[in-house]
Amino acid sequence: MNKKIQLQDLGKKDYKSTWEYQEEIFKDIVDLKIKNRREELELPTPNYLLFVEHPHVYTLGKSGDLENLLLNEKQLEAKGATFYKINRGGDITYHGPGQIVGYPILDLENFFTDIHKYLRLLEESIILTLAEYGLESGRSDGETGVWLGVGTPFARKICAMGVRASRWVTMHGFALNVNVDLGYFDNIIPCGIRGKGVTSLNVELGVEKVNEEEVKAKIIKHFTALFEAEFV
Repeated sequence: MNKKIQLQDLGKKDYKSTWEYQEEIFKDIVDLKIKNRREELELPTPNYLLFVEHPHVYTLGKSGDLENLLLNEKQLEAKGATFYKINRGGDITYHGPGQIVGYPILDLENFFTDIHKYLRLLEESIILTLAEYGLESGRSDGETGVWLGVGTPFARKICAMGVRASRWVTMHGFALNVNVDLGYFDNIIPCGIRGKGVTSLNVELGVEKVNEEEVKAKIIKHFTALFEAEFV
């Protein structure tokens, strides 16, 4: 079992090229696993966590409903945004400046073979990070991601999640709103869920800007502990 995770911060990067990069890493890991089984080898499989910030983009999961995008092609262009239908779970979401997007590409056979546990630990890494800022967050039954005000009329999502897994290798991941222009969420029904709001860390803290590098460091700290991993 290789519990080392290679951390790559891609900075600001286009969604499509990042998706293609993810697919490339994902395929390499899957191919290595197939080779190990065919040839009865035990070559260690690598793990990655990619951090990235995307330009304005809306993405729709494979089971999502296109009607949850409230803009046509011309309106998207006017907003300076792009749109992609992709191969993760979940419905529609937004990525953009001020959002920390994390793509763990892990061979779960290095950790545990349980997708449900994987999603819960991803959520927990964000819940523990937000707790360091004095925010109590949690899960909403049947709705993947991290929420504030669960069980109240003011429930609001602060972190969306959607993953894909094949042969126990994961891709896609989480998107934590840190310094996000929340107006871009008005153009979708986020995650296909009506009647609930979306928020950002800076809004909740009542500050203009939160240090994103500090937030990433906290996520890595909790990710390391929860997955019993080592970042390299």
